[in-house]
Amino acid sequence: MKIRVISAAVALIIFIPLIWLGGYPFKIACGILSILAYNEILNLKKSHKDIPNVIKGLGLISVLYLVLGNFGKDIISNAQILLPIFLLLLPTIFYKKEKYDTATAFYLIASSLLVGLFFNLLITIRSVNINLLIYLLSITIITDTFAYLIGCLIGKHKMCPSLSPKKSWEGAFGGLIGGVVISLIIYANLIGPLSFNNIMITIILSIIGQMSDLVFSKIKRENEIKDFSNIMPGHGGILDRLDSLIFVVFAYMILLNIL
Repeated sequence: MKIRVISAAVALIIFIPLIWLGGYPFKIACGILSILAYNEILNLKKSHKDIPNVIKGLGLISVLYLVLGNFGKDIISNAQILLPIFLLLLPTIFYKKEKYDTATAFYLIASSLLVGLFFNLLITIRSVNINLLIYLLSITIITDTFAYLIGCLIGKHKMCPSLSPKKSWEGAFGGLIGGVVISLIIYANLIGPLSFNNIMITIILSIIGQMSDLVFSKIKRENEIKDFSNIMPGHGGILDRLDSLIFVVFAYMILLNIL
C-alpha cells in the first residue's frame, strides 16, 4: 500500500503541472505516454506474432504522427489519419507470413489508431478548455473510486468474475451514482449550467468508463498478465491507469455529435 501511495503521489506531482501548463509541455508528455502505452501493447506476446524491429519502428512513427498531428475539421484533412494503414499494411508484401502477416498488421493498425487518436484527443480537449479535461477525468476517477469503495463495503453479486473477480454490481451502481453526481457538480462549477444533454452524457460516460475497464481486463486475461507493465509500482502500466479514460474520451467526442 505504501508503494502504491508513493507512486500515485509522484505521478500527480508530475502530471498536474503539465495539465495546468498545456501547450508544448502537455504535448510532449502525451507523446511520451503514447510511446510507453504502445510499447505495452507490443509486449502482449499472446495477441500477435513477434514483430520485426523495422515494423515496430513504423508503428511508433504511426502513433507519434497520430498523437501530434493537426488534422483539421474537413474530411480531406481527416483522411490523413488513414496513413498508418498504408504504413503498416503494405510491408506485409515484403515479409514471409511467419515473420509479418496481415493479421499482425491489422493488430498494429488498430493499436496505433487506439493509442494515437486517444492522446491526440486529450491534447485537443486540453487546448479547447482545461475544465473540460478535468470534467472527463473526474468521471473516470470518481466512478472508479466509488465503485471500489461501495464494492468493498456491500459488494456481494459479482459482475464479471472471469475478468475482474473484485468487481460487483453493487460497486458498479455505486460508482455510477457517485461518479455522475460529483462530476455534474464539477461541470456546473467549472464549465457552465447543466442541461438534460449534459446529464445524459455524464451517465453514459460513467457506464462506458466501467465497460472500458473490463475490456482492458479482458485483454490482460487473454495474455495471462496482471498488469500491462510495472512503470508505476503498485498501479501497473500506462494502460492500467488510462483504461477507463480511453473509451470515455472517444465516446464523449461521438456523443457531442449525437445529443
